[in-house]
Order: sequence, then C-alpha cells, then structure tokens
Amino acid sequence: MAFSQRIELRQGQSLVMTPQLQQAIKLLQLSNIELAEYVDQEMEKNPLLQRDDSEYGSDDGSSEATDDYGSSAENTQLADAQDNLDAPREDTYEADSPSENAVEAHGSASAGSGAGSTQSGSGGGGGEDFDFESVLSSEKTLREHLKDQLAMSGLDEVDQLIASQLIEETDDGGYMRGDIEQTAATLGVEQEHVLRILDVCQGFEPTGVMARSLEECLALQLKEQNRFDPAMEALLNNLGLVAKHDLSGLAQICGVDRADVLDMIAEIKALTPRPGASFAGDAAQAVQPDVFVRELPYGAFGVELNSDTLPRVLMDRTYYAEVSQMPMRDKDKEFIEECAANANWLIKSLDQRARTILKVAQEVVRQQDAFFVHGVAHLRPLNLKQVADVIGMHESTVSRVTSNKYIASPRGLFELKYFFSAAIPSTGEGEAHSAEAVRHRIKTLIDGETLATVLSDDQLVEELRGFGIEIARRTVAKYREFLRIPSSVQRRRALRQSA
Repeated sequence: MAFSQRIELRQGQSLVMTPQLQQAIKLLQLSNIELAEYVDQEMEKNPLLQRDDSEYGSDDGSSEATDDYGSSAENTQLADAQDNLDAPREDTYEADSPSENAVEAHGSASAGSGAGSTQSGSGGGGGEDFDFESVLSSEKTLREHLKDQLAMSGLDEVDQLIASQLIEETDDGGYMRGDIEQTAATLGVEQEHVLRILDVCQGFEPTGVMARSLEECLALQLKEQNRFDPAMEALLNNLGLVAKHDLSGLAQICGVDRADVLDMIAEIKALTPRPGASFAGDAAQAVQPDVFVRELPYGAFGVELNSDTLPRVLMDRTYYAEVSQMPMRDKDKEFIEECAANANWLIKSLDQRARTILKVAQEVVRQQDAFFVHGVAHLRPLNLKQVADVIGMHESTVSRVTSNKYIASPRGLFELKYFFSAAIPSTGEGEAHSAEAVRHRIKTLIDGETLATVLSDDQLVEELRGFGIEIARRTVAKYREFLRIPSSVQRRRALRQSA
C-alpha cells in the first residue's frame, strides 16, 4: 500500500468565539450593577469612550460625538417620550409590541439617566437642608469598635498582631470565621497561643462577639449573666431539639422538668444571636429592576426598560478624527484603531443587550399575564425553550438574559427566573399547573391549619387532588422542605405548645 501526500480543499462551518462575541455574551448575563462597573472599566481603558450625560435635543454644538442610537432629531423625540413615562403613550412597550421599540427604550433610558445625574448633582450642592454632619461623620463598624478595645487591652505587640488577625476574620454578624490552625500557621505561633488571645477578644463588647458558633455565642452571653450551668450547657448542645419543640427529649437530656425547659428556652430567646448586627457593615446594594411592567387602561400590560440601569456611552468621533490625522508610530496608530473598534462594538453590544432583555421580558409577560391579573396561583408552567422558540433565540441566550435580571410589576419585584417553572400534570384534561403555583397552594393549606386539622403529606396530596393537581407524596415533601415548613408531627407539637 503506497502512501502519498495531497492537498484537498474542503468547505465547513464552525462557530468561532471571537473576543467581540465573548464580550457580547458576557454583557448579556451581567446584572445592572455589574454592567455599570464593566462600562466604567472600559471607559478607563478606552480614551475614545465617553458617557452621554447631556440632555437630548441640546443643540449648542458643544460636542460632535455620535453613537448608534440615531440622529439628534430622534433623540429629541425620545426625550419627549421620557417626560411622559407614566402616561399611556405609543412608545410604551406592550407585551405583544414589536421588538424594534427596544432601541427607543435604550435611548430614552439614557436620557433618564442623564437627567437623574443632573438632579442629584444640584440637590447636593448647597441647599438649606444639606446635612454636613452626615457627610463628615460615619457610623463605626464592628471591626473598628473591636480594634478600639484592642488598643486599650494592654496586650503586647505580638498578641495585638494575633488579635488584629482574628478581628479581620470576624464577619459583620460578630462571628469569627477563621480557622485557628491556619491562623497559627500563618502567624508562626502555637494554636494554644491563638486560642488564648481569642479568649481575651471574646471578652470585648458586645458580649458574645468573636464566637465561632451559635452555641458558643449564646454561652458567652449566658456566662456574662451567670446563667450558664450544666443544664443550660446541655440545652445549647441540643438546639436541634429546641427547633423541633421536643420538650420531653430536652427535659430528659437536661435533667429538669418541662417547666424548667420552657424557662430556659425563654432565656435563650432573649439573647442576641448576631451580636455585631447593631454596628455598621458593608452597605448592601439594593436590587434595581431591569424592566417595568405597567397595567394599561385597556387591560393589557406595558413592558419597558428601566432608564436608570442602562448606561449610555458613545464614541467621541471628533477626538478620534483629530488623533488619526496626527503623525504617529505604527504601534500608536494600531492602538487608536483598536480603541475605535472596541468602542463601536461596546455600543452595539449594549444596544443588543437592551433589545434582547426587552424581547424576553415581553414574551414572559405575555405568557404569564394571568399571574399579573390573578396572582401566583395562576402562574403557568414555562420553560426556556418555549420562550426561545417564540422569539427566535437559543435557550442559552434566554437563560443568560433571565439570570440576575428583575421585573418590577404591580404585584412586586421578581427575578425573571421566577416565571420559569416545571409543569405539574392535572387530574383531568385541564391545563397543567406551575410548580410555583403548587408550592403556593401547599403553603396556603398549611397556613390554615389548626391543632385538629394538621395535614400530613398524604393528606396534602388528597387536598391538592381536589384542586385538580396530580402530585406524588415525595414531591409534596420536597416542596414542603423547599418552603422550610416542618413535618406534620413538628407542626402539631408547635401548635400544641402555643395553645
């Protein structure tokens, strides 16, 4: 058999993940907070990018920068639409409206963002209600409070270094989350030395701080009150039984009667499980909706993008033209061309992200219109493929869009993923039920229980069958555990104790 070499030409198709495509996919799955941070980083790296905070329709000729959202006349029209945001109008995005309106949403969103920036800037200027004290002072954090006590503890330099490390490993709730063995190895000291310093730090205020577990935190507070005896220690070692209201088991373990157990539980309830909660911590960022759903006068639902979560950036073409005409080295010219390409691609990616979010939200609202009218009991089963088939996109794209995106509606704030739920078959020929709606039904049934009508999982199955829901007992148990609802035995015991 002879071997030979030859050249063949073949045609084929393959998906190449270019850096630009990777960027577009990344932008799609970012939350609005992460998107704002990403845009800020890109603006720092790219001198051709700038934020458009100006009002639309300003014809002062101060900037010749342009973007891909349309002409200045179109921008003026978008600004006028933004002024009447709450009124029924033609540019309100209905659930079945064409997706081309997404471009207007992105444009008007930026107009709203710019207006908001202007107002906040003027509001903090020099008004009569401006509080200088609130700016010049800040609430002390738990770590700062602990370090102040450490400075007055009288420990030597080595012990203060160990204590400082332990304080850094303490969370905002007041618990020391570090590993003693690892801390000792890092600092090059014995574990017993670290434990001695931890014992000193646990004497700091507030009482119970820097404990390593809930049991230790409660024990520190009880020792402060001189109420930590062997019976109380046994109770703290069996907090699981306290949660189950097993008073008989606790009485036997602690060696006391039921009345004493109730008194001990009352003492524990009066303690503070999070001793550091009263101090300032890292500010939690509030969730901002990406999409608004509004009920229109004629019974439909309007869907529009949130103007405050869409950063509007544009490319400064005037600066680009000036720089391009200057004599420069090939390396510098290549850098400027790359910045121009990246700026154009980022603008298009932001626009496409807005279009995609709006398109997915419109279809979700259309599919779940009964939820917005009647509530969670009427939530329909829905999966990613159903939405993807209607809007002509891939399931993975819909999945990325629904991650970390929120809808604000008359019924509250919901993550987009909330509206996707498995289907539970119906007992008859009726429509299938959403898993979320079934969980809501289970919770409603259990909330209506009395001591004489506590429902077991088997009885819940029968009750649900009466509502036309065919479901297995193990599924009921799974949904009940998902809702963090105790078993029927534990619920009956809790009702008996509260009676």
